[in-house]
Amino acid sequence: MGWLTKILKGSSRKYSDGQANRRYSREDRSVDTPRYSAEGSDFDKEEIECAIALSLSEQEHVIPQDDKGKKVIEHISETEEDDDEDEEDEDEDEEEYTRAQVEAAEEEEKKVAQAQIEEEEKRRAEAELEELEKQLAKARLEEEEARRAKAQLEEDEQLAKALQESMNGGSPPPGYDSGSVFPSYPFLVPSRICTGCRAEIGHGRFLSCMGGVWHPECFCCHACDKPIIDYEFSMSGNRPYHKLCYKEQHHPKCDVCHNFIPTNPAGLIEYRAHPFWMQKYCPSHERDGTPRCCSCERMEPKDTKYLILDDGRKLCLECLDSAIMDTHECQPLYLEIREFYEGLHMKVEQQIPMLLVERSALNEAMEGEKHGHHHLPETRGLCLSEEQTVTTVLRRPKIGAGYKLIDMITEPCRLVRRCEVTAILILYGLPRLLTGSILAHEMMHAWLRLNGYPNLRPEVEEGICQVLAHMWLESETYAGSTLIDIPSSSSASSSSAAAVAIASSKKGERSDFEKKLGEFFKHQIESDSSSAYGDGFRQGNQAVLTHGLKRTLDHIRLTGTFP
Repeated sequence: MGWLTKILKGSSRKYSDGQANRRYSREDRSVDTPRYSAEGSDFDKEEIECAIALSLSEQEHVIPQDDKGKKVIEHISETEEDDDEDEEDEDEDEEEYTRAQVEAAEEEEKKVAQAQIEEEEKRRAEAELEELEKQLAKARLEEEEARRAKAQLEEDEQLAKALQESMNGGSPPPGYDSGSVFPSYPFLVPSRICTGCRAEIGHGRFLSCMGGVWHPECFCCHACDKPIIDYEFSMSGNRPYHKLCYKEQHHPKCDVCHNFIPTNPAGLIEYRAHPFWMQKYCPSHERDGTPRCCSCERMEPKDTKYLILDDGRKLCLECLDSAIMDTHECQPLYLEIREFYEGLHMKVEQQIPMLLVERSALNEAMEGEKHGHHHLPETRGLCLSEEQTVTTVLRRPKIGAGYKLIDMITEPCRLVRRCEVTAILILYGLPRLLTGSILAHEMMHAWLRLNGYPNLRPEVEEGICQVLAHMWLESETYAGSTLIDIPSSSSASSSSAAAVAIASSKKGERSDFEKKLGEFFKHQIESDSSSAYGDGFRQGNQAVLTHGLKRTLDHIRLTGTFP
């Protein structure tokens, strides 16, 4: 290029602007042909073209300069091209990420909008349901009001009909007061006689019912003797009652809670009643734990307190009046039972100890006894044949606060076997008649063992023991009479057919309740449903009634069965 410069310096010809303008692009380069002034016409054209061609070839490897002589970097390297491609890829990734974010936001907006729509539909459905329920309730209310209005209309029609009949075909005057049950008739009516007071009924109100006419004040309730002004009334024995008065007098009340016995789902009055005492009570009292007396089995009324014995049993006050509470107190009764057996020619020669014990001691003694039959729900007496130590009630307890027994004194008693029977145990706290019947029963067990009877079947042994208990109760029922006939057959021996002398009760005159209690204990023996005590008693009693006591016992000794 130096030579070209020299040529140009030596020449008076110049570039038009002193520069050559060039343009570059990435794909190709184009060079603008320099423009010269007209003053260069004297140069050899070929030499110039050659110089230009050389200059162009050198310029491909030379960095161009600007007007001030500074170098301009026109070359773009391959690294810059790669950077441009990376930037383009990053731009595309950024655009794709932005587009994904926009799409996610749009999707979220759609979900929120859908949830809002569903919630609005649910709220609308609830509102429609509530409105429907209101309409149904309103319809039911209107239906109920219509039914009541219809019923009231029918009742009014019946009342009008009854009043019309009481007028005997007459029509009410213009001054009739529709609000009064008994209208006033100022016009002339036929003469009538009041069924109640037998006086003439003139002008005024009257009633026509029960086959007669009445002054309103004469038509009175048979229970409270007050006028019946209600439209409806009850009748019993051709006598009128207020409905409430009739219920008070004729609707059964519970003897336990003293409330009216409720009706069952079928609308019928249903109650329970004791088969002997006829104590009526609500069926619910059989399930709500209402206590019963351990002697007479009556339920405890709500306004009465039963005595609570030390072992948890309850005793009514009537049974408590004759209850025997300790061993010493029971000795006179024990002697009476022995005399009873002696009067039957069945004297017990041995002196058998007799003890009153608590329920726990009786149960413990029963577990230690090898022989014997115990079929009752609760054992109340026991004839022992084994040696044992038994705790007996020594002194009568006192009644403390809350109707509970206190200060009970007991002591252990060692029983030694001197014969086939070691002792007779009786449950304490029972009325005299019940204690005596249990003692008579256990005494028969002792008599059978002491007289060499073989081991008998429960129906035979318990049955004949129940027969003797029942016979003793009968003797007490007729206490005061001198003789009681013991049934026997014509062929029975004179000893069993003889009359048995029965001493009157040493306790003196008994109350009506105690007499009733004796009947109840006999009823218990007669109606017992168990095979040993119930069926056995009925078979044994029939045998005694047919053959007499002595022949029955002889047959049992020989065969082990009833005749």
